[in-house]
Amino acid sequence: MTSCSQNTRTIVITGGAGFIGSHVVRRFVHRYPHYRIINLDKLTYAGNLENLKDVEKEPNYQFVRGDICELDMLRNLFEKEKVDGVIHLAAESHVDRSIRDPFVFAQTNVLGTLSLLQAAREYWGNNEGPCERRFHHVSTDEVYGALGMGDEAFCETTRYNPHSPYSASKASSDHFVRAYHDTYGLPTVITNCSNNYGPYQFPEKLIPLCIHNICEGLPIPIYGKGENIRDWLHVEDHAAAIDEVFHRGKDGESYNIGGINEWKNIDVVRLLIRYVDECLGRPVGTSDNLITFIKDRAGHDLRYAIDAEKLRLELGWSPVHTFETGLRETVQWYLSHDEWVQHVTSGSYESYYASMYGNS
Repeated sequence: MTSCSQNTRTIVITGGAGFIGSHVVRRFVHRYPHYRIINLDKLTYAGNLENLKDVEKEPNYQFVRGDICELDMLRNLFEKEKVDGVIHLAAESHVDRSIRDPFVFAQTNVLGTLSLLQAAREYWGNNEGPCERRFHHVSTDEVYGALGMGDEAFCETTRYNPHSPYSASKASSDHFVRAYHDTYGLPTVITNCSNNYGPYQFPEKLIPLCIHNICEGLPIPIYGKGENIRDWLHVEDHAAAIDEVFHRGKDGESYNIGGINEWKNIDVVRLLIRYVDECLGRPVGTSDNLITFIKDRAGHDLRYAIDAEKLRLELGWSPVHTFETGLRETVQWYLSHDEWVQHVTSGSYESYYASMYGNS
């Protein structure tokens, strides 16, 4: 992308109070002090401004509470702030929740993305700016469906084959992004990532849920026999990849971001038990009896794996965290941030935000 005046770059990061979004916001605020970073977040259950306490007073950071489905709000935001970049992470992302209520996922992930695309198209089509514009849509490897044990990893040309309401909604949003590029010439890029882990992840996801339950002596629910395989990517590696693609990716292209790091769920859980027990001074294996196998999830994909070779060859990115080191650091972070965990699991921050910003 063409460089521009240090005083003119304004980037909206949607979902910036969430797990991945907060890491992207933090990286951009610190690395690009000449950018104005606007964190646009609805502050649903998974959005927590405590994730960004360390940047909330930075002069180049601004928080806006808003719903990406509200097109008029987005139009006003683009016009008022002179937005020339979007990194779109706001999404409903938990598969179990999508099975219970698919309409919420269609609303946020499809219509919300469509509203953002339309707002960007209208503003950028009617207003010249000093910078090249970019709409970076952050998606998931789940749009590709499932892999068998001997199948090659997903690449950017793998056929879409979503199996859950969540992955179907993300696949649809990907298609709208491509359609806006091909039909209207909107400058877009798409990234599809594998499973993320690291600090600030909401404790409904496997790794933070396990850490919490091991600490509390609660059952660790494992679907089926725990044989499902996921490619694990440290969230800071993901944020670094987003940085590279946003600045140097080619318009209209997609890039897969993976940890090159496949693990069975049951092996991840056993490793977590070992690390947490060690950190708590318990004999190793003390918490093994917490493993509880439960009925498998409907449409549970067996295996995901990402081929990130295109990203490595074109932009020079590769993950820097090993899983064992990254997982140990993640365990230590959760154990040393008990107040954050308690706030998140209690939901107390939600009522606080409602009192401050209303129930938008």
